[in-house]
Amino acid sequence: MHSLWSRRFTVVFVDRTTGVGRRATIHLGWTLATVAFLFSVPVLVGLGIRWSTVAEIASLRSSAETLGMENASYRDATGELATQIVSLQGVIDELAVRANLDPAAARAMQKLPAVVKDRAMGGVQQPSSRRQAVAAAAALAFPEDSFNVLRDALGRLELGLRNVRYDVERREALAAATPSIWPTVGWVSSWFGQRSDPFTGDRGHHSALDISTDKGRPVVATADGVVESAGWNGNYGNLLVIDHGFGIKTKYGHLAGFAAKAGAKVKRGDLVGYVGSTGRATGAHLHFEILANGQLIDPFGFLGSPR
Repeated sequence: MHSLWSRRFTVVFVDRTTGVGRRATIHLGWTLATVAFLFSVPVLVGLGIRWSTVAEIASLRSSAETLGMENASYRDATGELATQIVSLQGVIDELAVRANLDPAAARAMQKLPAVVKDRAMGGVQQPSSRRQAVAAAAALAFPEDSFNVLRDALGRLELGLRNVRYDVERREALAAATPSIWPTVGWVSSWFGQRSDPFTGDRGHHSALDISTDKGRPVVATADGVVESAGWNGNYGNLLVIDHGFGIKTKYGHLAGFAAKAGAKVKRGDLVGYVGSTGRATGAHLHFEILANGQLIDPFGFLGSPR
């Protein structure tokens, strides 16, 4: 086999016209090697293309899997943001409804001393600017960074709105605790402030609003609260005191009788007693006082139009 591989052949080329001949010596081994190389080149090129294609397909498959995981992550993040937005919309809708206080109660609240209103209203952290959050998210290069910024911004906004809701709840509670309706039906026979004493004629300060009416007429609570006491109290006669919270109290004097006991929770408009003339009184009427932080204030500004 080795001798065949190393054998040489001579090929003679003769021109029929001129009779001139040329010889060429061919090495069988090199000739066969050259032919084999020429045939193997397309095969090798094809194998190279195949290997390159396989590698590219594997890379594309890996990229597709990565994109699939990223898309799933974005879907989850989008769902979470959508849930937060729905929650925020619910809080906003709730606040929009609850912010509309009863006009009489809202007007009466404005008459309260500043110290009482300050006690009820704490400082509230304002929600972050939505526009600033969106602008910051848009400035980021990667979507996941934008999602994180928006998620954090929505979280801060939700916390801010919950703080606002707490403030609204306190405002509602203060409105419910503020006297804003007339305790009984009648006419004012003596105003708050300076007057002549009906027994002695001396000038002095009258601490309440006297509402004259028929004996036995119902007396109602002017705001939500808890009955602090109900019993005899010297010149007041039968006196009922309601603690409304926030430092606000109301007193109902000269009652003929009680319809609520100490410790009872009452709502604005609930029956608490009946008009009488007990104690130091010249006739049937209701002696009505309002105190804020222990200081007497004029009830008339709180009651609005008589019933």
